[in-house]
Amino acid sequence: MARLSLKAVEERVAPLARRESYDREFIFELLVAYGKPQGNVTRLRNGSLNVAVDPSTEVAQKNVVYFKETTGDPLEAMEALKTTPAVVRFSTRFVIVTDYVEVVAHDSKTNETIGFPIREINQHFTFFLPWAGMEKAQYVAESHADVKAAERMGKLFDELLQANPGIFDDERGRHSLNIFFTRLLFCFFAEDTGIFDENLFTNAVGSQTQSDGSDLAEFLTDLFKALDTEDPADKPKRLAEFPYVNGRLFTIKDDQVVPRFTKQARAELIASGTLIWRDINPDIFGSMFQAIVTPGKRSDLGQHYTSVPNILKTIEPLFLDDLKTDLNEAQDSERRLMRLLDRITDIKVFDPACGSGNFLVIAYKELRKLEHAILQRLAELSPSHQMLWADSRISIENFYGIEIDDFAVEVAILSLWIAKHQMNREFREKFKVEIPLIPLKETGQIKTGNATRVDWNAVCPNDGEAEIYLIGNPPYAGAKTQTKDQKADYDFVFKGRPYSKNLDYIALWFVKGSDYIEGSSAALAFVTTNSIAQGEHVGLMFPMIFAKGVEIGFAYTSFKWENNAKRNAGVTVAVVSLRNASTDPKHIYTGDLQIAAHTINGYLADGAMIAIERRKTPLGPLPDMAFGSMPRDGGGLILSPTERAELLASDPAAEQFIKRYVGSSEVINDGERYCLWITDREAATAREIPAVAGRLRRVAEERADSKAASTAAFAAQPHRFVQISYKPTDSIIVPRVSSERREYMPMGYLGADTVVSDAAFAVYDAEPWLFALLTSRIHMAWTRAVGGQLETRLRYSNTIVYNNFPVPSLSEKTKERLTVAALRVLDVREYHCEQTLAELYDPDKMPQDLRDAHAEIDALVDSIYSKKPYETDEQRLADLFAMYERMTAEEAAKAPAEKTRRTAK
Repeated sequence: MARLSLKAVEERVAPLARRESYDREFIFELLVAYGKPQGNVTRLRNGSLNVAVDPSTEVAQKNVVYFKETTGDPLEAMEALKTTPAVVRFSTRFVIVTDYVEVVAHDSKTNETIGFPIREINQHFTFFLPWAGMEKAQYVAESHADVKAAERMGKLFDELLQANPGIFDDERGRHSLNIFFTRLLFCFFAEDTGIFDENLFTNAVGSQTQSDGSDLAEFLTDLFKALDTEDPADKPKRLAEFPYVNGRLFTIKDDQVVPRFTKQARAELIASGTLIWRDINPDIFGSMFQAIVTPGKRSDLGQHYTSVPNILKTIEPLFLDDLKTDLNEAQDSERRLMRLLDRITDIKVFDPACGSGNFLVIAYKELRKLEHAILQRLAELSPSHQMLWADSRISIENFYGIEIDDFAVEVAILSLWIAKHQMNREFREKFKVEIPLIPLKETGQIKTGNATRVDWNAVCPNDGEAEIYLIGNPPYAGAKTQTKDQKADYDFVFKGRPYSKNLDYIALWFVKGSDYIEGSSAALAFVTTNSIAQGEHVGLMFPMIFAKGVEIGFAYTSFKWENNAKRNAGVTVAVVSLRNASTDPKHIYTGDLQIAAHTINGYLADGAMIAIERRKTPLGPLPDMAFGSMPRDGGGLILSPTERAELLASDPAAEQFIKRYVGSSEVINDGERYCLWITDREAATAREIPAVAGRLRRVAEERADSKAASTAAFAAQPHRFVQISYKPTDSIIVPRVSSERREYMPMGYLGADTVVSDAAFAVYDAEPWLFALLTSRIHMAWTRAVGGQLETRLRYSNTIVYNNFPVPSLSEKTKERLTVAALRVLDVREYHCEQTLAELYDPDKMPQDLRDAHAEIDALVDSIYSKKPYETDEQRLADLFAMYERMTAEEAAKAPAEKTRRTAK
């Protein structure tokens, strides 16, 4: 079924509002309104798909919904329902409870809860849009406290820098300030969550220090010492209410100094304490880290702070889905449930670029949720298992990390402690057992260091048998944007093995990761820039990984990632998982689809383990595509519209030497440029025109002064372009770069009097059937996969994309049909001639008739490759890679025979 638009969903939900009464049919009608298949809803209604614990009052479908009728308080019933083993077990996206007057709904992925009168369902339809395949742009809602906390801490940091000049000038000062801020974060959280008495810290600062801040550093020094003192009798009486924390957090060392405070700094500290820190989200620490670390360090260290849903894209397919399946299958077996509990107790999670610990925190929380579900089910099976409720078996000591910045290390450890306390509160709510956080016993396994140079086995020992999962979001830096230190890191990773200097910096984590997991039970999943799976980079990195017997277990294809950091780091990323070769299922995730794959190659497509290399000639029955003509003229041969007009005004005879000059920008944005195009035979005539002769002298001088020998050699021929590919025929122009937002690359079909510049590619003597082929969706999928990117824009290449594009032999009848379809697109473009191609191919503004014309091309070209219609680009790529493998094999087989034939002659 085709996906519904936002407007369509709104229209389908509207009839459900303002009814006189409601009953159980409401949930079934609601699912249908969001595009759920009628057949599935019918099966849910008759009970064959209903996995609810109590079908008389509940309706549940795995991964979709858990719906409950109640006669009590819907909010209270929902809070109790959302953490039950059944909801965890079936991974239901939405938990909905209603008394048919009020509705309370909880989104288990974004952790958002909403309540409203059931008659107003139409006013809240956007909450359930994920059912229709439309994820919320803001996955995890920022509470006002989170935003204000980051801003306040940033202001406090700035104020302390002014009050303590030079504090960041040496390592000791930087480290002291880092430790200081982690202690403040803990105190703010502790006084809002029952670790301390309510508001104990902030009230103590407000009542026990001078308003000008002059004695605040001394007070905080005493306080931190008190928090590290076990016996209350040994603490100052004014600080006796503060408990013993331990866990190294408040241990006073000689090299740690509390900064001096001003009146304003004290005010900022107290203002931070008045915020509500109780339910602060783990990813706030990333935002806070950015708010209080210098901008230069932020960008240099490559920190990116990932939202919870994006973290789940790594851990769910890597291990969490498997654990939930085991939980589902073990529901009625005490032995299997105990075995699963033992398993999750021993799991190790390792982030070798952990930043402020977001990935580790979410992994910890998810394992604690599973533990709670297991314990609850065991107690339901036998009351004797209540003895297991004494404490959690999931230890922070099983969560490992490496981070280059010492402040981030401290924040990561603090984040894990806070996550533990939050889960302990959930444990208390479920089992009525208090697990105190303090004194802190676990200090975590987060180490400070450069992960490219540290031995990962020394941080998280891998004996080959342990269940270890590497996760994270390593730093990004392209080959041309790396620092000197980053470039030096490569030798530590490769240790004498050959490598290309064009590898992205993040490739070091994949290479070290494959070294670490090779031959063991460990596996990894990293968030990465999608550039590693495009263009030449595939051949630079993946062959050395696959040679180890390591394969891609799952992959999320390119998606836009934005987060809640102070400087939002919106980039296009992918998720790539590596494991030792296995017969276990492999999956490619694209959008909200999960696609089973036989083999996942370096392009994140279902296809052979190949790396597309540059070719000089097309693989299939295609004409040559040339690099556009290059002038290297210092501007002498290129004319603006004004310069063209002035030249013709001086001598109309110059018109015979002027042609339209078009590159990527001109064809996409309808720009206007011209060039002097003078053949060797016409050179003498052209020089007789003074204005033309003056331009040629300028070209000769520019070329003669060039340091490039290939350019200087043409100084004696200033009338001609240095590189000539132009032919006086119709041509297809292909931009070298195009926006990744476009569904189709805006290629042009040009007449014989237009010269294509070196900012684009050209196919001369081009027939319209080729235009249809190149503007098809299947060719666009190929371009996205193998072409690479310039920043986030698509980058086209004649030698990589075009020459390797697998095309079968085309009959004349097929070419005729392609020609008709191509001419239809060109006709529609002409109908909208007042718009540029940039406007016509903007996905939000594309005219419907142009979209329909392209859809005809898509269907026709797809039919050349497959008898069955494609549902996804991943299916298209699977067939393309299979055809590429077959065609290159046939080509290789013919080569020896052809060589033998030539030798015989």
